[in-house]
Amino acid sequence: MSAHCLFFRLLVLALLPAAIAVAQTTQGKGSEWERTVEAAKKEGRVVVSVPSSAELRKEFETGFQKAFPGIQLELNAARGASNINKIVEEQNAGVRNVDLHVGGTTSIITGLLANNLLDPVMPAMLLAEVKDPKQWWGGHIWADNAKKFVYSFTGYLTETIWYNTTVVKPEEIISWDNLLDPKWKGRIVILDPRSPGSGESNWAFLLRIKGEPFLAKLAAQEMMVGRNLRQLGEAVARGKSAVSIGVSYYTYLPFIKAGLPVKSISTLKEGYYAGTGSGNLAVLKNAPHPNASKVFVNWLLSKEGQTVFTKALGQPTRRFDVDTKWTKEHGHPAAKEFLTPEKFDELENGSEEVVIKYRKPAMAVAEKLFK
Repeated sequence: MSAHCLFFRLLVLALLPAAIAVAQTTQGKGSEWERTVEAAKKEGRVVVSVPSSAELRKEFETGFQKAFPGIQLELNAARGASNINKIVEEQNAGVRNVDLHVGGTTSIITGLLANNLLDPVMPAMLLAEVKDPKQWWGGHIWADNAKKFVYSFTGYLTETIWYNTTVVKPEEIISWDNLLDPKWKGRIVILDPRSPGSGESNWAFLLRIKGEPFLAKLAAQEMMVGRNLRQLGEAVARGKSAVSIGVSYYTYLPFIKAGLPVKSISTLKEGYYAGTGSGNLAVLKNAPHPNASKVFVNWLLSKEGQTVFTKALGQPTRRFDVDTKWTKEHGHPAAKEFLTPEKFDELENGSEEVVIKYRKPAMAVAEKLFK
């Protein structure tokens, strides 16, 4: 062996341990995910605005803190419109407090998106199980036209007429038209359709399938219109009112656990719309805790996070690896169990296009009818 070859072999042997160490660092602790987690721990916390649900708050805090004990999760729980209004006011005042928002589409689209306050979501999806569209029924679904700012991780049919089973017989309400029966005058409650939320979503659906004259007749039923979900749910659960519109499973959950006689109506002649409920994620621009935000996004969209969300709200995830068959019993049949993606697109009621075409006009109608 020549002296030159011997020198080369010795050089390779000398450098090999260092090369292996570099490779291990690149694939292990130096990965983007691990660097992000370490940076998130230094930031110390993440602030997320979420729906007003005690169950969701408990499940989120327990699940996330167990997974990432070095990052404090601060939740701002309120109705979506209230959370959005607060965020917009803070942003206009130059205050950056909230990192992420989880909630319904209308308030996100008309509040955060319209005011150019959002960053794309996809760059925050770091884990393979999160960003791989094959993990999700329908692939990646977006509520915004640009398909990058409002990520919809749930999908289901929305059975949002609930009733007190001691007051109403199921056969008495088999069509939306039955709600115009004089016997229900003064006995229907509705989540305020003048403000973004499930009440407004139902109101827009009715404008779409029944027209404005039907809405005028429904408003004439002297419904109890309110924004306090618990108050509306309790009115039906305790029999003070007979029927609710726009009040869904997670509001009724405490009453269901207490054994009170409330149930959703599963079949209506005209059917229900498909939606994403509160299962929509938005990332705020200039988030105060950018790395902790990414950690939360990946936890939320993981199998664990989606199991927690579905369990707490009864709104079924689109992830294939999370059980959603049970949600049908609580008024939310999962899209992945009952629909094709094409049928979901046909029935969906929460995209930016639908918000502009139906939901905003429906709110204007509600403003006129409820004064």
